[in-house]
Amino acid sequence: MQNNSLFSSLIFFVILLIGAALAYTLHISSNGYESYYVFGGAIFIAFVVSAAIKVANQWDRAIVLRLGHFHSLRGPGLFFIIPIIDTIAFWIDIRVLTTAFKAEKTLTKDTVPVDVDAVLFWKVIDPKKAALEVADYVSAIGWASQTALRDVIGKTMLCDMLEGRNKISKELQMIIDERTEPWGINVISVELKDVLIPPALEDAMSMQAQAERERQARVILGDSERQVAEKFGEAAKTYISNPVALHLRAMNMLYEGLKENSTIVIVPSSAIETMQLGGLAGMTALTMGLDQKHPSSAKKSEIENKPREP
Repeated sequence: MQNNSLFSSLIFFVILLIGAALAYTLHISSNGYESYYVFGGAIFIAFVVSAAIKVANQWDRAIVLRLGHFHSLRGPGLFFIIPIIDTIAFWIDIRVLTTAFKAEKTLTKDTVPVDVDAVLFWKVIDPKKAALEVADYVSAIGWASQTALRDVIGKTMLCDMLEGRNKISKELQMIIDERTEPWGINVISVELKDVLIPPALEDAMSMQAQAERERQARVILGDSERQVAEKFGEAAKTYISNPVALHLRAMNMLYEGLKENSTIVIVPSSAIETMQLGGLAGMTALTMGLDQKHPSSAKKSEIENKPREP
């Protein structure tokens, strides 16, 4: 308590200076031994008053014991005690405090070793219980949190731990709060920072996720093929009742194919008869017509089809 020591020291020196001034005045006026008694009494009073004055910060509470028994809870601000008879056993901080705890190599319900790091936010709501009911409440709450975390991990599956951190945090908060309530401590929240699993298992889970995504992609592709087949079926019904539309569609597809690449196009003979192109002569005429529109492509085709000299 830095503020307390500074204020007590200040009071000590003020009383000592006053006593020294009185002793000096008596020594000059009477030139006797009374000045020494006055100075000695000033020193004693300075020690007693400085020991009796205490100052507690806004966030501190003092546990005062009188002859070994609990007397009062003091603070914040300035207060007095009886030296030697009263003692301050503990200074209790009532602010929100944090405690980091972890569980290493703890087996889950499905026997997977994990390392879990967590943070506990807590506050002392009853300083008297925190001082008198437990020897070291800071260490006690740390051990209680660690054992509670191990118990929860042992009852939880790995997948639930990775996906449901909020649920585990709330469960931990309830367990730890129940254990620390007799100590006058309230658990505000518990946060899981990290869950570490073995590297081999991490690789296996990554491969499993990749396989699952590939399966979903194949399912989507199959569904797309089914939808395309249904559309083709609807188009086929339209072409059955309208042969002219089928003929125009076939001509357009052939034209587009020859326009993009006017070299060699393999078309079934049944398709040529259906499109009524007049056999091989009709196909040749169509190709020559496209070559006249694209002379560069025709020249390239002629060079590629020219026989090589021996």
